[in-house]
Amino acid sequence: MKSRLDYGQVAPKAIKGLLEIENYIHHSNLEKSLFELVKTRASQINGCGYCLDMHTKDARKEGETEQRLYALSAWRETPFFTVRERIALEWTEALTLIAGNHISDELYDKVSKEFNEQDLIALTMTIIAINGWNRLAIPFRTVAGSYNP
Repeated sequence: MKSRLDYGQVAPKAIKGLLEIENYIHHSNLEKSLFELVKTRASQINGCGYCLDMHTKDARKEGETEQRLYALSAWRETPFFTVRERIALEWTEALTLIAGNHISDELYDKVSKEFNEQDLIALTMTIIAINGWNRLAIPFRTVAGSYNP
């Protein structure tokens, strides 16, 4: 596959906002392992090869196991994820697929019991950011495998 356009090089000001969100997230209290799981799961849903490559590499670098990465798309069916991770993954799926979902009070109550307000904002901004990156990488065909951590 050939890249269509290097959006970062063509319009660096256009992605400045997403980079600021990333900076906010990286300085939050959100666990790096959770950050990478959420980004990987949203990228699986969206079918973004570049972001899957990036975030699985970054997750491994942070100590994530192959077993958990392989099972991530079926997280509900495995014992490999903590309660906190499961709630974050459920929130990720609901927000990534928001057009077909209404965020229920039940889900909001569940996530807000596990995450304090600051962490909930960081988690939500992580999901917003990865969905934005996916929507840049997919149409412009950022080449999977080209990312080096």
